[in-house]
Amino acid sequence: MSRIPPQTEDGMRRHQAMRCAGGMGDTRLQPLVLSPAERLTLQGWAQRRTTAQGLALRARIVLACADGGSNMAVAGRLRVDRKTVARWRSRFLARRLNGLSDEPRPGVPRTITDAQVEEVVVRTLEEVPQGTTHWSKRELAQQVGISPTSVLRIWRAFGLQPWRTQDFVISPDPLLIDKIRDVVGLYLAPPTDAVVFAVDEKPHIQAVGRTAPVLPMLPGVPERRSFDYVRHGTVDLFAALNTATGTVIGRLSARHRAVDFRDFLDQIDRQTETGLAVHVICDNLSAHKAPAVHHWLLAHPRFALHFTPTYASWINQVERWFAELERCCLHRGVFCSLDALTTALEHWIKVWNDKARPFRWTKSADQILNRICRYCDRISGPAH
Repeated sequence: MSRIPPQTEDGMRRHQAMRCAGGMGDTRLQPLVLSPAERLTLQGWAQRRTTAQGLALRARIVLACADGGSNMAVAGRLRVDRKTVARWRSRFLARRLNGLSDEPRPGVPRTITDAQVEEVVVRTLEEVPQGTTHWSKRELAQQVGISPTSVLRIWRAFGLQPWRTQDFVISPDPLLIDKIRDVVGLYLAPPTDAVVFAVDEKPHIQAVGRTAPVLPMLPGVPERRSFDYVRHGTVDLFAALNTATGTVIGRLSARHRAVDFRDFLDQIDRQTETGLAVHVICDNLSAHKAPAVHHWLLAHPRFALHFTPTYASWINQVERWFAELERCCLHRGVFCSLDALTTALEHWIKVWNDKARPFRWTKSADQILNRICRYCDRISGPAH
């Protein structure tokens, strides 16, 4: 009969700690009591946005355990595994705040401290260097005392890009809510016996030619075009996107006045099946509200205009079609004359209509309005 070796004193102590931390069930939990200073530190780690997510979760676990929750209850509330709660409870009971830090890893010791990482993040988010608008990695590295490469790695780890900026605009339209519900309603629940067109103009499309022939693409070499160019005039494009089928009615014009828009409505009327009501979604351009257009609408009662909110062209589906036109036809196009540009536009519209597909609108009016409200909440704080 083999003899079971007696457990060492350290082993017995570790076994007892595991039992107290919930490894043998939550009935033997050792009370976790925090000092005022410890609670304040943990709350700071849990709430400050610059804290590493792993440390913030550990702080929330300890705070929840200190409030009297069992391992199972804390795990359910924070949506983590019960063993995770037991691990950090025992680590805190054994080493207090120091127990929540990561264990030393194998390899070369770290040369950058947690304090330096925090300083990089805090300075990036809350300060700017004197005389400039944002930090560069070299300027911040000099301030913190680490290498520029280390600053860049910290930025990547926290998703910081101080050299980037994005523009935004909030529509000041007093009828913003009503217009969004109206337009989105036409997309998601179009009326029966009716057709919905998203209409807009793309003005001043330039016929741009290059001063030298375009060199074709070769293996390992992209297409090359001369830097300088020659303008051969401009043309305006009126487009009406059928939101149900994806087909487009296009009209080229030298200008985009109210009478030109009226003539385009005439073209839509001729190319739309009689007996159908026609709903036209357009922006607030003055040409769309001119007396000439108003008189035309009175003579054509089956037409109804629906206006998008001010500064909200993103809600007009034809803008998505214009993006396709720009990407596929205009961005890299070379046109030696205005006639060549006109021919290319007419051909591209025909090709599109031959394999037309509608754009799928997925957001409801409530989802859009809720997102606008959340964004307004973010920007309503004090200006920086």
